[in-house]
Amino acid sequence: MTTPTVNHPRTALVVGASGIAGSAIVEQLNRNGGWTVLSLSRNPVTGSPARHIAADLLSADSLALALRNENPTHVFFTAWARQDTEQENIAVNAAMLRNLLDALNDAPVEHVALMTGLKHYLGPFESYGAGPIPDTPFREEEPRLPAPNFYYAQEDELWAAAERQGFRWSVHRSHTVIGHAVGNAMNMGLTLAAQATLCKELGKPFVFPGSETQWNGLTDMTDGELLAEHMIWAATTENAGNQAYNVVNGDVFRWRWMWPKLAAYFGVKAEGYEGSPRPLEEQMHGMNQEWGKIAATHGLAEADLSRVASWWHTDADLGRQMEVLADMSKSRLAGFTGYRRTEDSFQRLFDRYRAEKIIP
Repeated sequence: MTTPTVNHPRTALVVGASGIAGSAIVEQLNRNGGWTVLSLSRNPVTGSPARHIAADLLSADSLALALRNENPTHVFFTAWARQDTEQENIAVNAAMLRNLLDALNDAPVEHVALMTGLKHYLGPFESYGAGPIPDTPFREEEPRLPAPNFYYAQEDELWAAAERQGFRWSVHRSHTVIGHAVGNAMNMGLTLAAQATLCKELGKPFVFPGSETQWNGLTDMTDGELLAEHMIWAATTENAGNQAYNVVNGDVFRWRWMWPKLAAYFGVKAEGYEGSPRPLEEQMHGMNQEWGKIAATHGLAEADLSRVASWWHTDADLGRQMEVLADMSKSRLAGFTGYRRTEDSFQRLFDRYRAEKIIP
């Protein structure tokens, strides 16, 4: 991998530090050393090594007040707020990024790294895969889809601010991200761990919830730690900025191969696709009380199932009727060589959740 440039002093502002990507960025920067790390959110993240800044991203006044004496050199933006429609997503999520960058107008910002995702190529949830989807593997030079998309609105805000304020930028389009977080709205890793835990406790098979296409076809994923590594690389490496990049682990797999391996980890019987999807929102309906019993029996740290599992998001990912793969050539040619084997990513994640008593 290309050696990052080193400019001191360096101060990172991580927005969305309680999420999968944000928490991984904080951990990696703290581990690397040489950084002052700030996290911005309404509420502090328990146990985080970053200094917390309390602010509301939807309030320009709140941000201006909170950041008036802060001087971040690097900004990592991983936050989003899910709304009922894509037009609302655009209004809210573009405003959050715009408000933050406006509040940093006088700060010595050198680089802003923005996390988005493969819905750049697939379209938003409300019209997921409904339009002219580009061929896989998706490449960064593909034109935007002719549909509203809050990722596009965020990119436009980023580019406009970079032009005004003179910082470099990078956009990081991840696939399904698995990593460490609790209470995250898009966390397949913990969701599948919760499903397997409930199946084991209730003596039920571990049923694949998705489509035949996902069961039999090739796919890839993004480890949250790799995503953090990628964002820091782009933000600190000479000539890596002012680009949009896909970021996935680098391996590909089929769920018909992966599913039995996940089942074996939890000691449950794997059951694959059989005729039609069996969504988790149906399989796991009414399991809140059961999870509460499991949490009490095993002394788990989180008894609220809604903060552990996001059934809707995993159903959306695994229910897709099209192949989804991303090309990493652009990053490789620019010098990024990070790689994860997805099977190992799942196992490390499950081990950590067990150690922290999130799952038994």
